[in-house]
Amino acid sequence: MRQSAAKTGRQGGLFSDKIFNHKLITLTLPMALQSLMLAAVAAADAIMLGRLDQNSMSAVSLATQIQFVMNMFLSAVTSTGLILGAQYWGIRDRDSLDDIFNMMLRLCLVVDLVFGLACILAPQVLMQFFTNDPTLAEIGCAYLQIAGWSYLLTGISQVYLVMMKISEHAGASALVSSVAVVANIGLNTVFIFGLLGAPSMGARGAALATLLSRVLELTWSVLASMRKGYLHPNLARFFHRNPLLSKDFVRISLPILGASLLWGIGFTSYTAIMGHLGQDAAAANSVAAVVRDLTCCMCNGVAGAGSVLLGNELGQGKLDTAKDYGQRLMKIAFLIGIVTCFVVIAVIPLVLRFYKLTPAAQQLLVGMLIVTGFYMIGRCVNTVIINGIFDGGGDTKFDIYSLAVCMWCIAIPTALLGAFVFHWPVLAVYACTCLDEVGKIPWVMYHFRKYKWLKNLTRTSPARAE
Repeated sequence: MRQSAAKTGRQGGLFSDKIFNHKLITLTLPMALQSLMLAAVAAADAIMLGRLDQNSMSAVSLATQIQFVMNMFLSAVTSTGLILGAQYWGIRDRDSLDDIFNMMLRLCLVVDLVFGLACILAPQVLMQFFTNDPTLAEIGCAYLQIAGWSYLLTGISQVYLVMMKISEHAGASALVSSVAVVANIGLNTVFIFGLLGAPSMGARGAALATLLSRVLELTWSVLASMRKGYLHPNLARFFHRNPLLSKDFVRISLPILGASLLWGIGFTSYTAIMGHLGQDAAAANSVAAVVRDLTCCMCNGVAGAGSVLLGNELGQGKLDTAKDYGQRLMKIAFLIGIVTCFVVIAVIPLVLRFYKLTPAAQQLLVGMLIVTGFYMIGRCVNTVIINGIFDGGGDTKFDIYSLAVCMWCIAIPTALLGAFVFHWPVLAVYACTCLDEVGKIPWVMYHFRKYKWLKNLTRTSPARAE
C-alpha cells in the first residue's frame, strides 16, 4: 500500500502526494519559524545597534563570528544526532535514542566550555582575527565578555531542541525558540537603550539580553522534556558508552564536522576580509549578512524537515518512498531559491530605511544585496540537497569535497587576491565571496542523480552495548 502511494506520487505533479505534503508542511513550518527566530536575534541586534551607531553594529557583527564558529562544532554533533535519531525514531528504538541523547550532551558540553571560557578570558585575542580597528575591537571585547557566559549554555539547549524535532514535537521546539527570541529582542530594547530604569549599555546590553534569553530557553527545554511523550536523557547513563552506536556517530559526524569547519571558517574568513576593507565595507557586509540569514529561513526549514522525513522512511527500509521524497525536495529547492532571489532584491529599499549608515556604506549595501539575491539561488538549492537530502541518508562526505574545491580553492583565494593584492573594488571582492554556492550546483545535481544517499543507517539488531 505504501509502495503504491510512492509510485503514484512519482507519476503526479510536484505537490500531488498528500502524505508527503502533510509531513513536509508539518515539519517545515516549525523549523523555518525557528530558523527565522534565530536570524531575527541577529537582525534585532543589528537594527538596534545600527540606530545607536555604526561602529557598535559592526563590532558586534564581527564578535558574533566566534559563536558562528562554535556553532559549526555544535552543528556537527546535533546534525549527526538528528540523522541517526530520525532513523531510530522511525523504528522506535528508545534505548538507542537515549544513548544518542547523552552522547550529544557530552560532546556539546565540551564545545560550550571551550568557546565560552575563551570569550570570557581572552576576548582581545579573538577580536584580533576579525579587525585591526581599535574602536571595533574594544566594543567587540566588551560584548564577548558577557556573551561568553551564554555560550556555556548554547549547546545543551540545541541538543534538547533537536530531540524534540525528531520525536514529532517540532512545534514545541519552535515555540521554545520563538519565545526565547521574543524575550531576547525585548531585553535588547531595554538594555541597549536603557529603558525601564535600566542603564544604557549599548553592545554590552545586547550581550546581556542574549545571556538571559539563553537561560530561559534552556530551562524551558529541560522542563518540556519531562512531559509525557517527550524524549529526555537518562542521566544515570550520562557516561555510558555504546560502542556500536558510537562508531556510527563518529563515522557520520566527522565528515559533517569537517564540512562545518570548512564552511564556518570560510564564512568567517569572508567576514574578516570585508572587515579589513574599512568601516563602511564592514557595516554594509553586516547588514547584508542579516538579510541573507533572514531569507535563508525557508530553505533551512525545508532542509531540516527533509532530513527528518527521509530518515524516518530510510530507517524503516522504504527506499522507493525516500527516493520519491528526495526528488520532490530537490525541485522544491530550486523553487525556493528563485523566489528568495526576488525577495532579497525587492526588500532593498526597506532595508535602507532601517539602518543608520553613511552614504558610502548605503551605496555598498545596495550592490551587496543585488549580488546576494543571485547567490541565494545556489544557497537554497545546496542547503536543501546537501544538508537535507544527502545528510538525511547518511551521505555526509560530499559536502567536504564540494567545500574544499569551491570555497577554499576558488572563492577564498580569489577574494584574498582581489582584496589585498589587486585591490579590487569592495563589491568585486564581495562577489568573489559568493562564488562557491553558485559554482556547486552542477556538481551537486550530478551527485544527487547517483542516489548514494539512499541508505538505511539502523542496525538489524538495535545498536546497544550493555
